[in-house]
Amino acid sequence: MKPFAVIGAGPMGLCSVRNLAKHNIPCVGFEIHSDVGGLWDIDSSTSTMYESAHLISSKKMTEFAEFPMGDDVALFPHHSELRDYFRAYAKEFDLYRHYEFETEVVSCERVGDDWRITTRQNGEEQTRVFGGLLIANGTLHHPNMPSLPGDFAGELLHSSEYRDPATFEGKRVLLVGCGNSGADIAVDAAHRAKSVDISLRRGYYFLPKFIGGKATDAVGGRVKLPRFIQQRISAALSKFMLGTPEQYGLPKPDYKMFESHPVINSLILHHIGHGDIKARKDIAEVSGHKVTFTDGSCGEYDMILMATGYKLHYPFIEREHLNWEEFAPRLYLNVFHPEYDNLFLMGMVEAAGLGWEGRNKQAEMVALYIRQLAAGAESARKLKKTKLAEAGNRADGGMNYLKLERMAYYVHKDTYLKALAGHTKHLLKDLPVADTGHFSANPAAATR
Repeated sequence: MKPFAVIGAGPMGLCSVRNLAKHNIPCVGFEIHSDVGGLWDIDSSTSTMYESAHLISSKKMTEFAEFPMGDDVALFPHHSELRDYFRAYAKEFDLYRHYEFETEVVSCERVGDDWRITTRQNGEEQTRVFGGLLIANGTLHHPNMPSLPGDFAGELLHSSEYRDPATFEGKRVLLVGCGNSGADIAVDAAHRAKSVDISLRRGYYFLPKFIGGKATDAVGGRVKLPRFIQQRISAALSKFMLGTPEQYGLPKPDYKMFESHPVINSLILHHIGHGDIKARKDIAEVSGHKVTFTDGSCGEYDMILMATGYKLHYPFIEREHLNWEEFAPRLYLNVFHPEYDNLFLMGMVEAAGLGWEGRNKQAEMVALYIRQLAAGAESARKLKKTKLAEAGNRADGGMNYLKLERMAYYVHKDTYLKALAGHTKHLLKDLPVADTGHFSANPAAATR
């Protein structure tokens, strides 16, 4: 079997290589940075991390099950702790030997049933042929930068460029958008800026990180409730603990809880309530340093920071190979191409509470599929038919997710994990009779 290529050494790339190696599928990983960690290594050229960033979900709900974080790691770890965690994970499972670091993937082209991949290292390009391709370069590195209605004379930047709160020192700052990063950055700015306003065109639900001294995402996590009951309980809890967004001058959400990702941050509401951050309506016009909002109010600013999220970005492969529709590739379970049996988009999936273990389960299913398909197992042939027939179906569990670019690859966690578990169970069932002679543990580079 020709080796499979894996793009990326963040958490998704690492667990992909881990599962391929575990099932004796030869692979070569490519990482543009000098070490593993992806987004969580702030020194990587592709990282959009900022100095104050912490995990927004608790460590126990996020970690890999086979590699728990230590007791000395914070419940909501700092990004540096997570970088160290991924390096330790890579060492524990001997993943470094599979990777070529400081290596950029330039292009991936379909050649027959194989993939011809060109990489660049130290200015020199190399082209090799691989038997399959797993794309795991992440979803939070290419900024979504909408245009402003006018010309701004001050400093304009995207949250992806933000690193240190010192950048706000003494400035009049306007933040646009309020996802989890936007809320974090607004709180940072409140401590250093001359003034901080935040402009929102849509309402958000807010949840605290702690309830009764426990991580919010761990409270009631073992109890499986119907989706609509979970939504109602969480919305009621948010209202009881924090009040409604309207009480802080923020827009009322025009959707139900979890139909968009809630903001896990109560500090921003604290600062709004104390006047450190002022809520503003959507932007109507920009002229020089002046910004006019849709309610007719206006303000003068030295800096506008766009916390407007990210776009899916795979510049090394043509969209036609990804079955792309509107905002995102249309793949079975967000990973399986309907026609190609050796192309997998790893980690293009978001769900409240999915964590890295949920992504690891995705990687395990993919590795088993590759192994069993090559062995001619019935379970893999059945999955091959399923992914062709159901690529257009989304594992949303009936959730009416907002029709936004950032929500295009959201799934319902329980629905998604149930589907992964079902396929994995069937793939494992006939594993003992698989022809393992098709596989080799040798990770040597592919043929030219």
